[in-house]
Amino acid sequence: MPSHAHHPTTEPRTESSGPRPESDDPLQREKSHLAASRSALRAMRADAEALNIADVTANWVNAEVLQGEIDARIKALADLSHTPLFFGRLDYLHAPGLDLAEGAAGEHFYIGRRHVHDADGDPMVIDWRAPVSQPFYRASKKDPMDLKLRRRFGYTGGELTAYEDEHLTDPTEAARTSALLQSEIERPRVGPMRDIVATIQPEQDEIVRAGIGGSVCVQGAPGTGKTAVGLHRVAYLLYAHRERLARSGTLVIGPNRSFLHYIEQVLPALGELEVKQATVDDLVGHVEVRATDEAAAATVKGDARMAEVLRRAVRSHITMPQEPCVVVRGSRRWRVPAYELAEIVRELQDREIRYGAAREALPQRIAHAVLVRMEQSGEAPDDRVQDAVARNTAVKAAVKAVWPPVDPAKLVLRLLGDAEFLAEQAEGILTPEEQKTILWTRPARSVKSAKWSSADAVLIDEAMDLVARTPSLGHVVLDEAQDLSPMQYRAVGRRCTTGSATVLGDIAQGTTPWATDTWEEALTHLGKPGSAVEELTQGFRVPREVIAYASRLLPAIAPDLTEATSIRESAGDFEIRTVEPADLTAATLTACDNALAKEGSIGLIAAEARIPALRTALEAAGVSCLAPGEETSAEARLTLVPATLAKGLEYDYVVLDEPAAIVDGEPDERTGLRRLYVCLTRPVSGLTVVHAAALPEQLADR
Repeated sequence: MPSHAHHPTTEPRTESSGPRPESDDPLQREKSHLAASRSALRAMRADAEALNIADVTANWVNAEVLQGEIDARIKALADLSHTPLFFGRLDYLHAPGLDLAEGAAGEHFYIGRRHVHDADGDPMVIDWRAPVSQPFYRASKKDPMDLKLRRRFGYTGGELTAYEDEHLTDPTEAARTSALLQSEIERPRVGPMRDIVATIQPEQDEIVRAGIGGSVCVQGAPGTGKTAVGLHRVAYLLYAHRERLARSGTLVIGPNRSFLHYIEQVLPALGELEVKQATVDDLVGHVEVRATDEAAAATVKGDARMAEVLRRAVRSHITMPQEPCVVVRGSRRWRVPAYELAEIVRELQDREIRYGAAREALPQRIAHAVLVRMEQSGEAPDDRVQDAVARNTAVKAAVKAVWPPVDPAKLVLRLLGDAEFLAEQAEGILTPEEQKTILWTRPARSVKSAKWSSADAVLIDEAMDLVARTPSLGHVVLDEAQDLSPMQYRAVGRRCTTGSATVLGDIAQGTTPWATDTWEEALTHLGKPGSAVEELTQGFRVPREVIAYASRLLPAIAPDLTEATSIRESAGDFEIRTVEPADLTAATLTACDNALAKEGSIGLIAAEARIPALRTALEAAGVSCLAPGEETSAEARLTLVPATLAKGLEYDYVVLDEPAAIVDGEPDERTGLRRLYVCLTRPVSGLTVVHAAALPEQLADR
């Protein structure tokens, strides 16, 4: 492919830059390459669709597996018409020392969401995750990484309409902010979250490309792109370690279904279709959750000390043998005395293996003791004899008496409903007051009839793991992690004991009474102590004036955190409206009308107690509104968002109704101020705060 020379530009070149002959017009040449690349992608998909596996599979099972892989590839090769196929170009000074990039000096590469090659197999678009693409995100004037030129492309509705060049080795060209990059960051959005593959910043790219060998925790202020970084890290790891992760699996864990629906299109847009998503409640959904704990009870149930209470409760079922085990085989009787059985039981206990695994090993240990006696009497038993002895009725009876099976749900049912049993297992761990806090006032009769809470389900999950090992995945992304309890961290950690994790969150946005105070503590509960903690403080989406205003709350909610900054060129629309109590709802609707007159999505965020009145008022005014997680469109751009569901969501414009009601809706002031901090930092372009009650003192002096 020939190199396209172009003079330095200070503004993006667009179609309005003036007509040129086609042969001398770089924009037209780039459009031609885009058209050719799309055509090549269609050919790649057609080739996949034309594959005939009838003669290459040995049986129907192999055929099903292979066809499934082919179908997945066909789906991954879809050309999304409104998604740019490539967004950048790199012109190298020398041939990169990479297998992918062998060739003459001065070769250039188009960087995009996926790899595209022509009929000869030559690359037309390079996957953004390939090593040769890395300088697109990290090269600078100080470290050009052997780049002569970095070109960014601007798109409108999937059509290439502009380009912008940065000559990294030209001393006469000053370093400057990319106008196209800024435009892409600030572009109004309607619909679900989109990828940031074209705008990843150097500090974000370092996290995205971190190796799979270790876990990473990202402390990210609002608007720093931590969620997008986590999702792009999954995409990168799947690219770099596809076979390994195909076997072990990957999982993205979010705080609620609305959030997962909001982010669910990011990975498919990057060509990754096999990553599963879940909430923590989904992971531990062994029972139907029909109740909600008081904050005090949920805090105790979520405390890491409950793990030891449960371990004791499970082990309490073990009883030291009082009678010998007598095995009859033919005319012979083989006797294993009680003291020897007790030694076997103690050995299994000391090994600290899981309850179920030890129970499965016990009959074999008893059978081995019998075989020793057989050998001492002159017999020569083999493994088949040992297996037969292990299945002997007397051995089964001894195992059942000493090490009975444990049903995890029934165990937790008894623990929460039987004060005496709880006291025995929690002695020296939980205080009497804490025990009373978590005891049910009316014990349930059965697992099915019990009104389980989310915290109870986590306890059952812990008990299940004490009985039998939880399968581990290759990589887990845990988003909005600051709100998890220690026991929830343990539940997630069980899913990646042999894999790695990417933990995403913001201590300042912790809005549960048990929210974590430090990431070091959280990582310990997760089973990943000592993992790297990276901090993102440079915001890309939240307007500068808005993040500065919200940051006034930091001394009260997270004094140790660094205040976030914003690279946004514009301060953004920001207004605080004080009204009379009787005019509050009308003023909020007026603010919504003003926001709807602009381009983009609108989020009306309010305290739970205010949602019914606002919904009624919107309906009366003929304004349709969506629920969180429902996809916005050109016809329906306003979402009514309870403050408790705002976390992780973004809107171009936010109308925030009555901040005092949001603070008062939480069990304590710090949690309330953290909830308010979350709500204040949801806008991308503008924020209007409407209030009748006094603002919190930290915000009152604007």
